[in-house]
Amino acid sequence: MSYKILVINPGSTSTKIGVYEDETLLFEKTLRHSTDEIAQYASIVDQKDFRRNLILDILKENNFDINTLDVVVGRGGLLKPIPGGTYAVSDELLHDLVIGKQGEHASNLGGILAKEIGDAIHVPSYIVDPVVVDELEPAHRLSGIPELPRISIFHALNQKAVAKRYAKEHNVPYDSLRLIVVHMGGGVSVGAHKYGKVVDVNNTLDGEGPFSPERAGTVPAGGLIKMCFSGKYTEKEVYKKVVGNGGFNAYLHTNDMRDVTRMVFEDHNEEATLAFDAFIHQVCKDIGAMSTVLEGKVDQIILTGGIAYGQEVVDAITARTGFLAGITVYPGEDELLALAQGVLRVLTGEEQVMTY
Repeated sequence: MSYKILVINPGSTSTKIGVYEDETLLFEKTLRHSTDEIAQYASIVDQKDFRRNLILDILKENNFDINTLDVVVGRGGLLKPIPGGTYAVSDELLHDLVIGKQGEHASNLGGILAKEIGDAIHVPSYIVDPVVVDELEPAHRLSGIPELPRISIFHALNQKAVAKRYAKEHNVPYDSLRLIVVHMGGGVSVGAHKYGKVVDVNNTLDGEGPFSPERAGTVPAGGLIKMCFSGKYTEKEVYKKVVGNGGFNAYLHTNDMRDVTRMVFEDHNEEATLAFDAFIHQVCKDIGAMSTVLEGKVDQIILTGGIAYGQEVVDAITARTGFLAGITVYPGEDELLALAQGVLRVLTGEEQVMTY
């Protein structure tokens, strides 16, 4: 039996949708939302009807009968910390998306829209591996300050998807492997996958870990405290330095790694070369740290995310970490397919549905 799946992935200024028959994409569309359109709404949740109507209109324009769908799946949002997996959108899960359990983010709309569209045509709705997937081991939660526990917020959807892809391609169970997965995009997350669980990973949302195109990474705590109390910056301005204007944005005034590599390898810009080397150094250092989390028994290192398209980056990381394990590269992040695959694993009985 095949399944027709509607996939919904809301972003801050866009809504990506895809219709799949099993893992075969029938069509996809990215709906762009202007600043003026978004500004009409006081909150993320208030955008629900606007985005739902756009989705339904696109399906009609593509002559797709919505009643032929078997399931609807949406991007997971800022829920309470939960283990990885595919979750049915229950009333409790829906409630936490609506109130923004851990904050407002466009991804909260994924489950909300999936539930509303699914209920209207009497089919189930799900979310898959939201950013709040939390499988940290107890000792990995302690930061040194009891009031500031380490938090697991990262590129869970793509990290889990590529880890399971590697396992499938090598005919071994994901829960039998020890992997280090490095997602490199606007932010960088480095996760230690131990027997099917991400037992340690940096909090990418708040900029922890290596610096990246838009995030400062882990910075000196004392200096950050002094900056906060200097009187020169508001709380929002300091946070923006860490998340948004940090990393390559701060050093080179670009958040595009293609610009960085051009400046390094074509223009031979010294400042860009220094920043590039520092980025490679920090990513590799975190890979090394995660190898100790796995007690040195690393089956494979997986590089993924948009930056993994850059051969210069892949070569530089391989040169410094290849002694730890083999390296596999899955560039980009096909989130629509990852969501479809997540719900398929439940529908086909490969995985059990998770309860929120």
